[in-house]
Amino acid sequence: MDHVLSTHLFVNHRLTGATLQRIEQAGVPAVEIFCARQHLDYRDKAQIAELGHWFRDSTLKLHSLHSPMYADEIWGRSGPHAVITITEPVKGKRLDMVDEIKRALEIAEVIPFRYLIQHIGVGGEEFDLRKFDAAFAALEELNMFARQRGVDILLENIPNELSSAERLLLFQELTHIGLNYVFDTGHANMNEGVATAFRLMKPRIRSTHIHDNDGKTDQHLFPFESEGGTVDWKETMELLREPDGQFPLVLELKEKPEVPHPMDTVMRVFERLEEA
Repeated sequence: MDHVLSTHLFVNHRLTGATLQRIEQAGVPAVEIFCARQHLDYRDKAQIAELGHWFRDSTLKLHSLHSPMYADEIWGRSGPHAVITITEPVKGKRLDMVDEIKRALEIAEVIPFRYLIQHIGVGGEEFDLRKFDAAFAALEELNMFARQRGVDILLENIPNELSSAERLLLFQELTHIGLNYVFDTGHANMNEGVATAFRLMKPRIRSTHIHDNDGKTDQHLFPFESEGGTVDWKETMELLREPDGQFPLVLELKEKPEVPHPMDTVMRVFERLEEA
C-alpha cells in the first residue's frame, strides 16, 4: 500500500523544505500538507513559491492538501470569527470562508496535488438540514474551482452530527453532489465504529487518515506506539486491503512529547500496519 505522511505531525511549526527533506530522507514517498497558517500560510506567496521550488527538485510527492479550518495563525483561538466552515448559514459570511478555501486550492497552480480534504462542519456540530443546504452551495462552487486546477475534493468523516459515515451518505442522497471520501479511522472509532463506517463509505473512499484514540477524544495517537488507543488495527488493515491496495495509508498524527524521534516512529508504524 502507498505510504503518505500528513504534515499535521508538525502543524505547530512553519513548514519548510528542511521539514520536507526530513520526511523524504526517512523514506516516505508522499505527503499531505495541512493548511494551518502557522504551518503553511496559503496567503503567503513567498512560502508557497519556496516550497514549489523544493518540490520541483525533489522526489517527494504532494498527495493531498487539507483544507484550512481557521483563518488565524493560532488554531482559532483569536475567536469564533476565525473558524472556517462551509455550513455557515449566512451567505455573505460563507462566501468569505469559501474564498479562504479557494486561496488554499490555488496552491495547485504552483505545487500540483490530487485531493483537497474538506470537512462538513466543525467537531461536535449538531445536525440541521439548513447546514446541508449551506454546505452544498459552498461545495458546488469549490468543486468547480478545484476541478479547474486538477483537484478532486474528498469529504471527511468527522466527529459531529453532519459528517458521520451515515450522515455523509444522507448528504449524497439529498444533494447528489457526487464527491468521494477520505476515510478517517480515528473519527470512525468515535462514531459508528471503524468496520461499520468503512462498509458505509467504501464505494467512495479514495484516501485515508490513519490514527488512533480512546474512542472518545480526537487524540491522533500513533497506532501501536501510543498508550490508550482502542482501534483494532488487524481488523482495520484487513478492511483496507479488501480493494487490493486501492487506498493509500495516510498517517495523520499529533506531535507528542513522549515521541522524541517522530520520523523513526512513523516508519515503525508503517511497518507494523503492513504486518497487521
